[in-house]
Amino acid sequence: MHSISFFERVQQLNRPSSRENYAEAISLLERALALDPGSVETRGLLATMLVNRILDFGSSSLHADIKRAEELAAEAVAASPGSALAHVAKAAALRVQRRSAEAVPEYETALAINRNLVAAFTAIGRCKIRIGPIEEGISAQEQAIRLSPRDPQIWNWYFRIGEGHLLQSRIDDAILWLEKSRNANPAPGFVHTYLAAAYALKGETERAAAELAEARKLSGEGAWQSITQLRAHTRYETPDIRALAEATYLLGLRKAGMPEE
Repeated sequence: MHSISFFERVQQLNRPSSRENYAEAISLLERALALDPGSVETRGLLATMLVNRILDFGSSSLHADIKRAEELAAEAVAASPGSALAHVAKAAALRVQRRSAEAVPEYETALAINRNLVAAFTAIGRCKIRIGPIEEGISAQEQAIRLSPRDPQIWNWYFRIGEGHLLQSRIDDAILWLEKSRNANPAPGFVHTYLAAAYALKGETERAAAELAEARKLSGEGAWQSITQLRAHTRYETPDIRALAEATYLLGLRKAGMPEE
């Protein structure tokens, strides 16, 4: 009974992401796992939550969180190889380590088990924006929006579409989708940085500077400080996609006022 109530409360937290919501959900899942250590569902959910928090907001215990997510996902898959959630967790642990090419087959396995798992479908699209082809990544997000138009994670799908357009220098389309993402969920700092880059490439330098300032405010001291810092922590995994990011995202941030060092 206790674990069921925890899952019900976690479902209530399934709304646009924030640091506070992630902290509460992870705490609830840790308590649920303590009550039922053998639960595959809890292991999978907890691993995925740890990864998503890193991707959306970073983590003060980055390496420990990644290691924990890997262990939980591996345990879940070993205990229940027919669980779609377990494969999603394993894929997420790979994706956070910039191993998207390895993550895609795990997401595809999850979809083969559960064709209605929209989150796995959109994650494949996110991987393809990082490694190519970008158009397939955009199409995956667009299909997800059609399948789940009221989804609490729709802000993230809007962002990925905007990101894909920005990387391909379709600036007006990028601004349209990035603004939709920011308006749906203004909490993640990275949305503001991409919008800053797009505004700057459009020549709207004041709006660009304002978005960059908001990203720094939301993300805390030391975030979004230099081009060199961003380049060192890029999540784009192939030379072609990194070259596109240099010519669009990083160029736009320079124009928005971000220093090189």
